[in-house]
Amino acid sequence: MAKLTIVANIFAKPGKQALLATELQKLIPPTLAEPGCINYNLHQDNENPAHFMFFENWESRELWRDHMDSNHLKEYLKAVEGAVESFTVNEMAEIS
Repeated sequence: MAKLTIVANIFAKPGKQALLATELQKLIPPTLAEPGCINYNLHQDNENPAHFMFFENWESRELWRDHMDSNHLKEYLKAVEGAVESFTVNEMAEIS
């Protein structure tokens, strides 16, 4: 399978932006060390600081699925419980 690109959009609930930013940043070092992770870049919207976006590339969908089951992601979900307004993931393929 070809490389998988992930675009994940996370919106913090009011008053939870700082918590979410801290916890999202904690995901970066262990994720970059995972097999198959090509890049894992966190962004914050300039106009809406409650909006965070990960731009990720993985060697395969299977390796990304392993990431989704990782302990550090499970710890993140516990830490931000009740702090996330919405979360969407788009699995994408590069076409050009």
